[in-house]
Amino acid sequence: MEVCTIGGFEQVGKNMTAVKVKDDVIIFDAGIYLPAIIEIQEEETHEHIYNEKDLRRIGALPDDLVLDKYGWTNKVRAIVIGHAHLDHLGALPYLAHRYPNAEIIATPFTMAVFDEILKSENILLKNRRRIIREDSTYVLNTSSGQIKMEFIHTTHSTLQCVFIAMHTSEGTFFYALDFKLDNYPIIGDPPRYNKLRELGRKGIKVLVIDALYSGTERKTPSERIARNLVEDAMSSVRDRKAAMIVTTFSSHIARLKSIVDFGKKTGRQIIFIGRSLNKYVTAAIKVGQCPFKREITMMKFRKQVDSFLKKVEKDRGRYLVVCTGHQAEPGSILDRIVKDETPLKLREGDNIIFCSSVIPDPVNINARDRMDKRLRKKGVRIQTDVHVSGHGGREDMRDLINILKPKHVIPAHGSLQQEMPLIELAGELGYKFGETSHLSPNGKILRFD
Repeated sequence: MEVCTIGGFEQVGKNMTAVKVKDDVIIFDAGIYLPAIIEIQEEETHEHIYNEKDLRRIGALPDDLVLDKYGWTNKVRAIVIGHAHLDHLGALPYLAHRYPNAEIIATPFTMAVFDEILKSENILLKNRRRIIREDSTYVLNTSSGQIKMEFIHTTHSTLQCVFIAMHTSEGTFFYALDFKLDNYPIIGDPPRYNKLRELGRKGIKVLVIDALYSGTERKTPSERIARNLVEDAMSSVRDRKAAMIVTTFSSHIARLKSIVDFGKKTGRQIIFIGRSLNKYVTAAIKVGQCPFKREITMMKFRKQVDSFLKKVEKDRGRYLVVCTGHQAEPGSILDRIVKDETPLKLREGDNIIFCSSVIPDPVNINARDRMDKRLRKKGVRIQTDVHVSGHGGREDMRDLINILKPKHVIPAHGSLQQEMPLIELAGELGYKFGETSHLSPNGKILRFD
């Protein structure tokens, strides 16, 4: 078994891993580097059309051209996507054509988001598609034999997330990006611990694991805690003459449900504004996973948005605005509001609630710092970090490794510095660096006998 760590092993984004067994290659995820394309992802004026060349030039795509160098490209039989976040899915529309014989495999929600991206970017792909359900199996019949893949339900910060166990003649490869072990999710069920224990007993050869917060010595709290934080933050806004704006991750349907639930209690009309919100909520509606669809109005284009924000400016206590821009993305709705580029002019006493954390990348950190300074100058009431992460902490990782008991551990989803604490954790659990635990930069191949 050979594992090519294509992307996501030196940064937060570009997640992409290829596994070669005999003469067959399976790709796991094809994510984009969000900081490089923040402006084009969230620009509200019109739909942008970008191509592979443009995105490679700005460093937004994983460097899957290394597969050409290794002679793997024509051997790719499938591209499997674990969940619908853009740092795992967003590169696929631009790269899938390079693998015409590979079918695309994903859960219904993930595939619906993928369809929304293809539609917005006007991209046509010839790849076969296969929708798989959580807790199902799928067998690929290849020239080298059968490859059986199991899709195990897990919890994260969007819908229908799965761990992927790939059973081959050379052992089992387990892909665990992204996850936290949430026993009390707002939507859906807890992780499938019994199945994970079963797989651990049968034996896992290689585990690629989300190590983003491996240096955080805790178990990440449940989304139930975030729901309480949202209720507390929103209930503290009592001034009916003040604007109320909430921003969060567009893909976090459970979080949006909490915002809508408590937004209804304020008596304000709830409006969702932004392209990415529209994209994810539409996908959730398509697969029957949007319990609040009748409680909201959605808008995404500038003329429509500006017309509505004129109403908010005149009667700001009547509306709850849920919008894009929690990372201060240039061109996002919140960015435009803060910069006085919309009819809504923020003033002293208005409220902005960030139901999110800052993604730990210098681009995002600096952008949010600039936005927060502008808001403070305006006298706006800011509530930040009304949020719990969708990524496990060190104790989540410890639990998963102990359950699966893999022979080899490879940390992913961060810089080498963010991954190093996972190597240290593996050492605590008996793994030896360079022999059974491995740091691998982007574009390298690890071989396992």
